Amino acid sequence: MPTTTDTDARHLLRAIELAQLGGASVNPNPRVGAVIVKDGETLGEGFHREVGGPHAEVEAIRDAAGRDLSGATIYVSLEPCCHQGRTPPCTDAIVDAGIKRVVVASEDPSAHAAGRGLGILRDDGVDVVIAEGEIADQARLMNQPFRKYARTGRPWVLFKSAMSLDGKVATRGGDSKWISGNESRLLVHKWRAEVDAIAVGIGTALADDPILTARTGGSDSHELAGRQPRRVVFDSMAQLPLSARLLADIETIPLSVVVSRAAQRAATDALAAHGVDVIVATGENGPARICSALDQLGQYGITSVLLEGGPKLAGAFLDAGEIDEIRLFIAPLVLGGRSARDPIESEGAEVVADAVRSLTLGCQSIGDDLLVSARIKEW
Repeated sequence: MPTTTDTDARHLLRAIELAQLGGASVNPNPRVGAVIVKDGETLGEGFHREVGGPHAEVEAIRDAAGRDLSGATIYVSLEPCCHQGRTPPCTDAIVDAGIKRVVVASEDPSAHAAGRGLGILRDDGVDVVIAEGEIADQARLMNQPFRKYARTGRPWVLFKSAMSLDGKVATRGGDSKWISGNESRLLVHKWRAEVDAIAVGIGTALADDPILTARTGGSDSHELAGRQPRRVVFDSMAQLPLSARLLADIETIPLSVVVSRAAQRAATDALAAHGVDVIVATGENGPARICSALDQLGQYGITSVLLEGGPKLAGAFLDAGEIDEIRLFIAPLVLGGRSARDPIESEGAEVVADAVRSLTLGCQSIGDDLLVSARIKEW
């Protein structure tokens, strides 16, 4: 099987760099970048900019307009598509352009892809090379929400929390504003604008009456970011009051409330009458209902969820095996208190050997806080 060269690696890294320019505007599609090279010269570059727009390969071919692409190599961060969707197949565009070599950083796990595009290219006489190692890892990690959604139909879940040095997310009296600093909270608003949905439990909704929007100036700002995620409240008994601030802007920013079958019909009907999307999660226990809710959210095309709290909801997600990444802000505070809350309140492991172990661990300073990131699963 052909392998990548150092030159291939350099151009693939450029394709990955371009792919990240697409950002959240491409959701639920993957981020993809492409570079066309011939005789050592870069002839065209492109990336997928938005849903429904031209794919990276087509953008790169257009960028090389007027240049002879016969015999050129195209470097793509993801396997080219071979199906007719909102746009024509990229495999056709590559063959029609006369490109004779395709180097991809990662495969597409979608049911309509999964190597089919590469097979079509080979059948048309195109040399295909698939990267391995660190470059392939980078390309896959960039598209974790897309990859999980393609394989399971469920959104990728990022759990974030802010805690004190002694691991508490609130005082014994329930006060949690603010444990993290301004810089950390500003970063969270950036994450909100990048995901498809934000989720909290009814306890958080009742205690804080949040609006759960992405704001450009952070928590103290009223200026909304250009992209707003769906708000999701896990509220098994449909207790969310109709006066909640989450309902005030429901006409422009959707709100879903996840209830159980035990919720009173009058309460769910009242929420629905006010524009709330009511999701009935089925299952015998909390983790099963989490999976049911994620399945239904996935049917809306939601590929990523930022799980913001509270501890019981985070515990249910952990018990369900549905937390894919954890990001914890550790503030230079010590709260103490035997009854102060922990960030995750789940059934937990009986022995250390059964604990959930992260695949990677990283940390960085954010203002006065320390941000610890742990990837739990890889898709």
